[in-house]
Amino acid sequence: MLLNTAGGITGGDVFRFNGHAAQGTTLSLTTQACERAYKAQPGPSGHVTNDLSVETGSRLNWLPQETILFNGSALDRQLRIDMAPGATLLLVEPLVFGRAAMGETLTSIRLRDRIEIRREGAPVFLDATQYSGDLHTHLAKPHIADGAGAMALVVFVSQTAEAHLDPIRLLLPDTAGATLIHDDMLAIRLLAENSFALRKTLLPVLRRLNNETLPRCWTI
Repeated sequence: MLLNTAGGITGGDVFRFNGHAAQGTTLSLTTQACERAYKAQPGPSGHVTNDLSVETGSRLNWLPQETILFNGSALDRQLRIDMAPGATLLLVEPLVFGRAAMGETLTSIRLRDRIEIRREGAPVFLDATQYSGDLHTHLAKPHIADGAGAMALVVFVSQTAEAHLDPIRLLLPDTAGATLIHDDMLAIRLLAENSFALRKTLLPVLRRLNNETLPRCWTI
């Protein structure tokens, strides 16, 4: 379990983590609570870099809880995963757009988020997001997010990925979708009205892909 003793991330912060799943092992990583990207002063962003590697015959579960973006936040985040042939990966990255219970809207933020998965050094998955400005107005557009307050990306790399495609689709609402990018790579994207609705869909999906188990902190 990863702990952020600072309680959140603001401009000028730098967080780095390296993780390695040795051959024949399972490594599950999660967070003690939701991460928070706090309001930052003009200038430096908060930087978060996670570098992970998975050897042949091993499994990595990257299961952080939601990152909540506060209005005025500035976050620059990178997740890099190197996989050996025959390795398994379950990855989730949930984002929440402001504190809905407080009526917060994201009228001014800076966000850069990049997820890269490589196999034997060759890229097999890349997801990059960059935005600066009024995210609330941008997400309110019907063809963007239609006012969604939370989203998540799930990636599952396994020889069993294809077998999960149809059952996963049955679990998803109209604001989510699943596709098989490669024979062994399943990608799922979810939009939801808020973090509660996001979890309602996300938890059954993660349980199915993780042998019906989740870190206890996800269900407290």
